[in-house]
Amino acid sequence: MLEPLRLGLPPLDPAAVASAASCALPARHEAVREARRFTRTTLDRWELDDRFEDVCLVVSELVTNALRHGLPEPAPEPACDHDSPVRLHLLRWTGRLVCAVRDPSRESPVARETDDFSAESGRGLFLVDSFSDGWGWHPLTGTLDGKVVWALFRLPPAE
Repeated sequence: MLEPLRLGLPPLDPAAVASAASCALPARHEAVREARRFTRTTLDRWELDDRFEDVCLVVSELVTNALRHGLPEPAPEPACDHDSPVRLHLLRWTGRLVCAVRDPSRESPVARETDDFSAESGRGLFLVDSFSDGWGWHPLTGTLDGKVVWALFRLPPAE
């Protein structure tokens, strides 16, 4: 998981990863609530609860996009958590936090240009771009099909 992320991020020493956590998410809309709960628990454990609002908004948008656009119709039920079609990864370095969502689609995420901010949908990647310090995506290689869409948050220096 780190290699595709590192390709689009500033140079990072993989040995400097302080913490990592991931969870499998069901191919149902309840996954967004589960992703928010997992993010809250993880950020609390990492003492980053002051970043929860921005990070959680971005996680919600990335998971929603994976559910809406990254799953085949109908989405198959996984045999186990390891086979879950959508997975959330949180990776923390000393000065950075990355939220990454994996889904089985190889299609590029599309940021829709819209002037209608009252629209019900179409603003997800605009919000990701607005609330994070950067985002991107990469197709997966090897045994996993699909892509990972990630968002980067810069963290203040430790006191």
